[in-house]
Amino acid sequence: MNRTRADIRSLVRRDLLELPGYVPIEPTDVLAARLGIAPEDVVKLDGNENPFGPSSKAIEAIAAYRDWHIYPDPDQRKVREALSAHLGIDAASIVCGLGSDDLIDLVMRAVIAPGDGVIDCPPTFGMYPFSAQVAGARVIEAPRLESFALDVAAVEKLAGSAKAIFVASPNNPTGNLTPPDQLERLLATGLLVVVDEAYIEFAGRSHSAVPLVAQHHNLVVLRTFSKWAGLAGLRAGYGAMAPALASVLMTIKQPYNLNVAAGVAMLAALDDRALLDERACKIAGFREQVRDALTATGWMTSYPSDANFVLCRLDGVDAVEVKQGLASRGIFVRHFDTPALRNHLRISVGLEEQNARVVAALREIGRELRGTDA
Repeated sequence: MNRTRADIRSLVRRDLLELPGYVPIEPTDVLAARLGIAPEDVVKLDGNENPFGPSSKAIEAIAAYRDWHIYPDPDQRKVREALSAHLGIDAASIVCGLGSDDLIDLVMRAVIAPGDGVIDCPPTFGMYPFSAQVAGARVIEAPRLESFALDVAAVEKLAGSAKAIFVASPNNPTGNLTPPDQLERLLATGLLVVVDEAYIEFAGRSHSAVPLVAQHHNLVVLRTFSKWAGLAGLRAGYGAMAPALASVLMTIKQPYNLNVAAGVAMLAALDDRALLDERACKIAGFREQVRDALTATGWMTSYPSDANFVLCRLDGVDAVEVKQGLASRGIFVRHFDTPALRNHLRISVGLEEQNARVVAALREIGRELRGTDA
């Protein structure tokens, strides 16, 4: 029997028909076309991308690669071995994928059965509840405290009704790290604890939970090359975990989920760590300059951050109006329409001239909206 377009929806999972999609950011050319300006005139500070771009070694390695007609290695041998040396853990504990988003999805599919509970700690990265719902999980919220610290006591009470918890450290979009004592308490619950360290290089790798993987079978640490290595467009990430879980992920992943361009670029980036670490330090320095400049406006309060972005609260003005005012000037930042962050903006750290431009624009918008010199 042929199905019409209308009744084909009856074959789709009902919960997915009602699921709001994840709201991604748009690329530079789309933003430029919308404003009728040249792409180079866009100041894109909404995606926490690395303003320095990738290592020249990564660009050169891709340009020199020739075997584009050959499938990539499904076992990701060279990249996993290089990451093993970089992290100081066994390659059998490492799985690579199309950015950390791919690893989030893989972990969900490996561990979560329909109806299982996944603890989410908002405000945080929206991919956790989104991927959990796609997997058919029940999302159980343990909102962060007013300081944006984890409410560990609340998580401990909820642990019996859940199977996993996802925690970003530094947290996106608030920028704060999860202290070691809190992580130990989470691990003690017996939950699968997935720590997303997308921004750890801007805080310092000494804060990483990777060394704990060998001690805790229920710990997964996710990393990405999008931020630190400037490879967001190639989608390159990895996870560190117990070898038994890594083996399951290697079994259920798409066979060629790490394309050759990403793999080549990852190897080259690892070979250029000194440069990339130096850039991360510069971005951290720029971040503090941006924080000081935002606070100096008198109507923006910037929170401490260990990432490559700054979250700020706006006082006496509407955050959406400010975001729109920036967009009209070719400057794009992120707003989250959630109760905890409704009057906040997240501003990615750019190059010095980009940061100066956004600060100048904010002062101008402040004068327009507040009627005072800001």
